[in-house]
Amino acid sequence: MKALSIFIIPRLHQLRSLTKWIAILVPMAILVGSLVAAFLWGLDQATRARFEFPWLIYAMPMAGFAMVFAYQKFGTTVEAGNNLIIDQIHQPGGGVPLRMAPFILVTTVLTHLVGGSAGREGTAVQVGGSLASAFARLFRLTPDDTRIVLMAGIAAGFGAVFGTPIAGAVFALEVLTIGRMQYDALLPSLFAALVADWTCHAWGIGHTHYAITFGSLSTPETFNLDALLLLKTAIAGIAFGLAAQLFARSAHFASSLYKRLLPFAPLRPVLASLILLALVYLLGTRSYLGLGVWSPNPHDITISTFFHPDVIDYWSWAWKLIFTVITLSAGFKGGEVTPLFFIGAGLGSAVAGVLGAPPDLFAGLGFVAVFAGATNTPLACLIMGIELFGATHSAYLAVACFVAYLCSGHMGIYKAQKLGVAKLVLNTKAQTPASKS
Repeated sequence: MKALSIFIIPRLHQLRSLTKWIAILVPMAILVGSLVAAFLWGLDQATRARFEFPWLIYAMPMAGFAMVFAYQKFGTTVEAGNNLIIDQIHQPGGGVPLRMAPFILVTTVLTHLVGGSAGREGTAVQVGGSLASAFARLFRLTPDDTRIVLMAGIAAGFGAVFGTPIAGAVFALEVLTIGRMQYDALLPSLFAALVADWTCHAWGIGHTHYAITFGSLSTPETFNLDALLLLKTAIAGIAFGLAAQLFARSAHFASSLYKRLLPFAPLRPVLASLILLALVYLLGTRSYLGLGVWSPNPHDITISTFFHPDVIDYWSWAWKLIFTVITLSAGFKGGEVTPLFFIGAGLGSAVAGVLGAPPDLFAGLGFVAVFAGATNTPLACLIMGIELFGATHSAYLAVACFVAYLCSGHMGIYKAQKLGVAKLVLNTKAQTPASKS
């Protein structure tokens, strides 16, 4: 009888905990997935409108002024964005205000409507984090449980916006601390990401697919790794890591420079807009505005361009980096990840041209590896690569992501990210966590 109670009582506690998390996570993830679906639809409509009405880019200075002024007036508590959510996970305090969701949704769509070079992951993560915090307050969760539901919110937003739920779950655990992961939220994060992704698809929202044709005629049983290609992949990984570091450092430097030049924050996106419009005029192309995912103009450069086996592009990655740093550092809203996909795929195409490697394979490697270096999340990016491109090239994906991670330094795009274990340990002493990356 005693042995039976020892077995049954813990199982009852586990069942109670499971029931509690299902009751919290299912409605939260459905809501996050639905809002992400609405966001992706709105983003697509804004992009189509910008192509249909090219004059909209000239409204960029006014739109930038308006959104930063609105944040200064009504949204100062949510202006930190992703960093606020990460801070609340490290040390739960006042929580993440619910108004973060509508603020970031509206301003990100506005950014893309007028042509700002930004992404979408920041919006999805902030929607997930703000709704998760609201559910934590509604259910009066403990600080430890609040941490878990916030990580689940990040996973739900990330997984739904890119259609990569497993990567979203791992990203939520890996992005908090460099070199360490917190597994207590693993199952809730995966569950929330799966439900949110399913919800997003249930609303009829699809995702862009990129195909690597190299090795596609070989089955996993017959496809053999090429030692020379692995070496070229490692060399490319170094380039991807350095590009990630360049992006992060440039973004932090540009943000500080804007603040020194223009103490009045709403004027910063006005200056940025004038610079971007001048670059568009000088370059004679609008390819580096917006997401860079698609364009009705066949001559525009998009992410898909780099996956053509016969296309080698040497400089588009650098221009996209410049456009994105100018945009986001000035206060326009969005995310960094989709521009990082563009930068990585473009750099991969360029490196392939130099090394004599398959351009489409290296575009796929750069797609995830630059992201891995900029966010310090190599495992999540490896999984994302497998979810997006299949497992055939998993060894090359792993080498590219891990080398990029090691070569990108400790400064990532998220200032709130902590340092748990240094990337290159030079001695056997325990590493002291740093407050910031």
